[in-house]
Amino acid sequence: MNVNGGQSERPAPADVTAVGILGTGVIGGSWACHFLRYGLDVVAFDLAPGAEERLRKRVLDVWPQLEELGLKGDASPGKLRFVDSLKELGQSVSIIQESTPEDLAAKQTLFAEIDAAVPGHVVISSSTSGFPMTQIQALCANPARTVVCHPFTPPHIVPFCEVVGGEKTAVEIVDWAADFFQHFGKQVAKMDQELYGFIGNRLQDAIWREALHMVANNECSVSDIDKSIAYGPGLRWAIFGPCMNMAMCGGEGGMARMLDHFGPSLKEPWTRLESPELTDQLYADMVAGADEVLAGRSMTELMQERDELLIRIRKTIEDYRAEKQKQ
Repeated sequence: MNVNGGQSERPAPADVTAVGILGTGVIGGSWACHFLRYGLDVVAFDLAPGAEERLRKRVLDVWPQLEELGLKGDASPGKLRFVDSLKELGQSVSIIQESTPEDLAAKQTLFAEIDAAVPGHVVISSSTSGFPMTQIQALCANPARTVVCHPFTPPHIVPFCEVVGGEKTAVEIVDWAADFFQHFGKQVAKMDQELYGFIGNRLQDAIWREALHMVANNECSVSDIDKSIAYGPGLRWAIFGPCMNMAMCGGEGGMARMLDHFGPSLKEPWTRLESPELTDQLYADMVAGADEVLAGRSMTELMQERDELLIRIRKTIEDYRAEKQKQ
């Protein structure tokens, strides 16, 4: 990656007071809520009809969740404001978080427009879930300040993000962005190199492909697949990730004993990994299976339950670890 691109006007990550939000849909709106929780001024730009009204309503709707997670500083819904242009968006912020639809050509054009419109010290970050920054920054005149910060839905609750630059991104920008997101509530994976789909999505997709194969072969139901993760390894993964959980299978011998004992089974043909063909039957089976799990509830109700439980899980883990640190 490029090693240039630092600007003296850029504050230290911990001293940032205002963040720009470009695109205020599901992801961008959640980012706005996250930064408002941390007491930052949030400046939003979205020309979609009704965007401001929808985001202001969403902020008020989720504010009780943010209160339960813990408000920081002088957090207030009133610290959100909308502007009418990219130029205005960049006038008072240190970083812009872009969360527009996953269309590479559109993102390339948009990033070039942002780059031309905002001051050189402003970091331009993308929430893209798959495109490498090398591709997104292709049309930028000053690509050194562009970076990916890929969150997990919903960003105002799930405390993880992946930060990685492109070939023309300055190393100092990647470091700055990683420190910024870490300071403002995220567990950051600062990636050394670009990887299609990043880390989390690739791991999720491996499970997703296996699930599709099982349904396609009538081996189990959608409901049983979800139970197997939610009440099985998913509970453990909320505490430690898959690598450390596998290490624990080795007892006091840890990872080495686990690999010695279970290593040969890695060659067993248990997994398929390649995506199955999405036939009409598989499509219908997946939709019917998901409807069965919904059991008459709306997706909005299910997402509300998910978010409330995520908060409880987070608080349980954080409270336990805080108590252990005091001992």
